[in-house]
Amino acid sequence: MPAYPLSREFRVFFEDLKTVARGLSRPECVLSLDDGTLIAAHGSGGYSVVSATGQVTNWLIEPPPERAYVPNGIALAPDGQVLFADLGAAAGGLFALGKRGTLSTVLDSVNGVPLPPSNFLFIDEHNVLWFTVSTRKIPRSEAWNNDVKDGFIGVIDATGPRIIADGLGYTNEIAVSPDGRWLYANETYAQRVSRFPLKGTSARPELGSRETVAQLDGADLPDGLAFDVHGGLWLTCIASNRVLLVRPDGEVQTILSDTDDDHAARIALGIRERNLKHSDMQTPGKSRLGNVSSIAFGGDDMRTAYLGCLLDDQIRSFDIPLSGLVLPHRKRKLGR
Repeated sequence: MPAYPLSREFRVFFEDLKTVARGLSRPECVLSLDDGTLIAAHGSGGYSVVSATGQVTNWLIEPPPERAYVPNGIALAPDGQVLFADLGAAAGGLFALGKRGTLSTVLDSVNGVPLPPSNFLFIDEHNVLWFTVSTRKIPRSEAWNNDVKDGFIGVIDATGPRIIADGLGYTNEIAVSPDGRWLYANETYAQRVSRFPLKGTSARPELGSRETVAQLDGADLPDGLAFDVHGGLWLTCIASNRVLLVRPDGEVQTILSDTDDDHAARIALGIRERNLKHSDMQTPGKSRLGNVSSIAFGGDDMRTAYLGCLLDDQIRSFDIPLSGLVLPHRKRKLGR
């Protein structure tokens, strides 16, 4: 295996970050397209489009629905529609937002059971839709500890929707490795990165047994993830407000940290004592990163990292000395 080319001394500081866009609403998930456009989740029921010049346009469900939808993970479909996983208070599901704000249901149940609040989704190059549900518990805060493991990963393929991995510790973002052999998953409150061997066929995938790639601790709660072309896995951690790198040899390297140590200690204690409340996670403490939740690589050379967040109105960016992995949605066109 070739040596991983990034120095173990590579660090980014808050002062190095650039503000790409302001005035966003809960930009939890960010997608980067090849024309310089960014797409971000909009917490009031839709998504935001950020042009290459930084202009923000919001697209929301029309007419305003009675139900409060909370887009969390978003995906760009081959037909140009933006899909989102709904992280509502009690109900979830996968939805598509089309032209003129038209909302349509992609999936609201599996095996006859309604989907709980749903976390993330993406559509691969074989037109298989992958999605995650963090927990079946309502409210979700009952799963904010190391013990509850009732999250799952599902797919919608040619045979329909099904669950292909279950019993996970608050399943969050997932991604396929650069070699196409593994599906990686963040388990946020189990505080670990896992992977599953990809089996089956491209049209009907299956997953093998789970393996732990990295075990985190303290207030490191892995949320977003993205690969570079050399197999490094970049993580965003809410609560600790850190960006970490899991190098191919398994070493975990801190890339960026803007941690409020007192707040992080309170969160770590709450996880251990199983008493975190919703309000505990509605603040980043004194961190300026706003509970950094997403990382996406883009730019002409794929050497720009874009950061989404839960509790701020900005997308920030920094430069890296190697290229991120090109994802299938990068060459898709936003339909409007």
